[in-house]
Amino acid sequence: MLTNITGLPEVLDTDLIGFLTAVDAEGQPQTSPVWYLRDGEDLIVYNRPTAARLTSIASNPLVAFNLRGDLRANAVVTLEGRARVENLPPAKDLPGYVSKYGKEIERFGWTPETFSDDYRTGLRITVTRVRASGLKQAGV
Repeated sequence: MLTNITGLPEVLDTDLIGFLTAVDAEGQPQTSPVWYLRDGEDLIVYNRPTAARLTSIASNPLVAFNLRGDLRANAVVTLEGRARVENLPPAKDLPGYVSKYGKEIERFGWTPETFSDDYRTGLRITVTRVRASGLKQAGV
């Protein structure tokens, strides 16, 4: 699904921030900026074990995931899917994650090891629907 849309894999592989929306127990959507990694057709997000979104996802696994797009909203990417906590290798052991976020990890004062200790709960998002437009025109 992700690889069937021209330009989408490249956008997902290069954009640094995604916005993950989960619905809390009261039914309120909560959106959080997250770092993520595309893993084939899925997305991986590492979380602190105390992240409220993990509780929300445990009771309702349906999520939305959006990218920023461009300033004029010419390029829009919205993904819908099901999220689940998964026992994943630490972020430091995923070369793609470290190469994508290594500079950001360092900028925030972590090492790959300390980041992996802090953000040790893996979340896998299986994408079930994609809405994307304007990827080529905007060069997002």
